[in-house]
Amino acid sequence: MKEVTATARTVEEAVQLALAQLGVPRERAVIVVLDEGKRGWFGLFGGRPAVVKAVLKIDPVEETVRFLQQVIAQMGAEGASIEAVRRGKQVTLHVHGGPVGLLIGKHGQTLNALQFLAQLVANRHADEYVSIAVDVENYRERREKALIELAHKLAARAVKTGKEVRLEPLPAHERKIIHAALADNKHVLTYSVGVDPHRSIVVAPKTGKMSPKKEAPR
Repeated sequence: MKEVTATARTVEEAVQLALAQLGVPRERAVIVVLDEGKRGWFGLFGGRPAVVKAVLKIDPVEETVRFLQQVIAQMGAEGASIEAVRRGKQVTLHVHGGPVGLLIGKHGQTLNALQFLAQLVANRHADEYVSIAVDVENYRERREKALIELAHKLAARAVKTGKEVRLEPLPAHERKIIHAALADNKHVLTYSVGVDPHRSIVVAPKTGKMSPKKEAPR
């Protein structure tokens, strides 16, 4: 953690000097007054200067970006760049360039792992919870569209055959996409079975035979 100690005639002057040395505004630092100082007689004799310490606050997003850059570089994606887009407590880290397939992995498994690690790093340094999403060349958006299309196709199959259709295991955020896509479908219902990371969704016709082990959608 970067910190500096500054000495000046007054506390405020010492604070400004310390902030200038750190090169950050006041809200980016924690100020600790080590000595308030003492004015001398007639402002000349027996006085002592004020001493403060300024400690740089770690920005959780900047720290996460640095971490992610190191990880993807070690994966062999040195040419990739990361753009952080902040919307309140929701932050999306967009990765551009580099070997897209390597960073995404099969069905986004590598990307999900990177997002999990980024979430841990961000909230280790954050005062309040920050939600981190990691995306590579808009893969998340394309994946969401593909999952919605898949959901409707499987719903049509379930209605046509009168039998339940079970998907392959999906991470929680992708299961939510399937559930949401079919929430208003009057002919089918969805529920999840199994335990992560092998938890999957079942699409069942409302007029078909229902599984006795139905669980709540999640």
